[in-house]
This record gives sequence, C-alpha cells and structure tokens, in this order.
Amino acid sequence: MKKLLFTLIAVAGLFAMSANNANAQEYKNAIGGRFGSYNGVSFKTGLNKGAMLELIGNFRSSSGVNYVQLTGLYEVYNPISGAPGLNWYYGGGGSVGSMKVKGYDGDIYLGLNGVLGLDYKFNGAPINLSLDWIPTLRLTPDTDFYSGDIGLGVRFTF
Repeated sequence: MKKLLFTLIAVAGLFAMSANNANAQEYKNAIGGRFGSYNGVSFKTGLNKGAMLELIGNFRSSSGVNYVQLTGLYEVYNPISGAPGLNWYYGGGGSVGSMKVKGYDGDIYLGLNGVLGLDYKFNGAPINLSLDWIPTLRLTPDTDFYSGDIGLGVRFTF
C-alpha cells in the first residue's frame, strides 16, 4: 500500500512539474530589439494557440542614406521536441518603408515578407531570444527580390 501511495504521489508530482514547465515556456507578449543589418525595435503578441503577430520597426542611417521600415508578420510556432522552450516558426506579412539618399528625392516602398526562425524562452526568466531570416519581395517603386536580413532578437516577455 505504501509503494502504491508513493508511486501515485511521485507520478502526480512529475505531472505537476511538467505542467508548470510547459506553462513557463509560453509568453503572451514580448518587446525588445532586433539586431542585424537593419537594427530596430520588435514587439510580439500572441494571437491564438501557436501563432503570434510580430511588429518590427527598422532604421538605418549611414553615409547620407536614411532608411526606415515597419514590418508586420504573422508567425506560426512549432515546438522542437526534446528542447523545452525552443520553437521554430514560419510565416509571412508585409512591410512599408522609406529610403532617402542625400541629394535625391526619397522613395516609399511596399513589400511582401516571409519569415523563418528559431525562438527560445528562458525558463524562469522573462527573456526571449530569436534568430530569424526575413526575405522580401519589394513591389514598389520597382519590383525586386531582397534575399533577406538575418537578425537576432532579444526581448523582455510579459
């Protein structure tokens, strides 16, 4: 009888620990920076189970070129088995931006974006890291394909 009671308590304890661990890996919102060839601010919010909306505000200024872009991405998250807190994700969205070269008129452009990346939420800490690739099909003012920006995201979760 003691062995059965001990086994039931141990199983219940393991179940409770795994349930808490699974909940600790999820987050509803995150805000921070995204660092790559285009640095910026990133905000993620959960839409439904397994999907998030990410908004990225990029900016760059150097050698007489000023660049600003706002990107919105719908991302679908999938856990990687055996790696708690680690997910891979994919999705798509759009961007609008402006580039101004010193001495020339600025251009406003629109683009379609894809995204593929890895996302990690630290257990017990409000920190999230991501590494992703965002290729772009620019639609205006000229149609062209940009093979993408690889960026590291560092965010505070809440």
